[in-house]
Amino acid sequence: MITTSDFRKGAKIEHKGEPYEIIDFQHVKIGRGGAFVRVKLKGLKSGKSLEESFNAGDKFPKPDLVSKEMQYLYTQDGLYYFMDMTSYEQFPLTEDQLGAAKDFLKESMNVEVLYYQNDPLAVDLPMFVELEVAETEPGFKGDTASGGSKPAKLETGVTIKVPFHINEGDIIKIDTRDAKYIERVK
Repeated sequence: MITTSDFRKGAKIEHKGEPYEIIDFQHVKIGRGGAFVRVKLKGLKSGKSLEESFNAGDKFPKPDLVSKEMQYLYTQDGLYYFMDMTSYEQFPLTEDQLGAAKDFLKESMNVEVLYYQNDPLAVDLPMFVELEVAETEPGFKGDTASGGSKPAKLETGVTIKVPFHINEGDIIKIDTRDAKYIERVK
């Protein structure tokens, strides 16, 4: 069981018979009343977001999620195809099921796919990924790592902010939780 005091971003709970991921939460204490928790949830099956309020101390069951290592293969007609590393079986996931994870998928990348009642639901990316900068403004002499940022389009098509000293062709490490630049890989 998970209580409201165990809530963390990315934690998974079962609510109303469905698996949900906690996107954001806030503990609220009112003067004379009891404390409660405002939570923004994303349905792992439906992909829909919902906001709920729970009393402090409420308990929720952990969803019966099973994680399997898979390899991302390719995209075709809006479907993202993965292969089970043990049985070599291939199956597709939709953009809605992937959410923000689709911005960091590279061909042949190994990821964890979450299953709920034998249905693939979502992808758990590694915390950090290394991607090549495909497009960005050139750096100039005197640009430093601490002096601001500029947009850079990565090989997967997503655009993030990077320091001025990053150039096209550089490999950079990105935090997949918040899509932020961490460091240049040497």
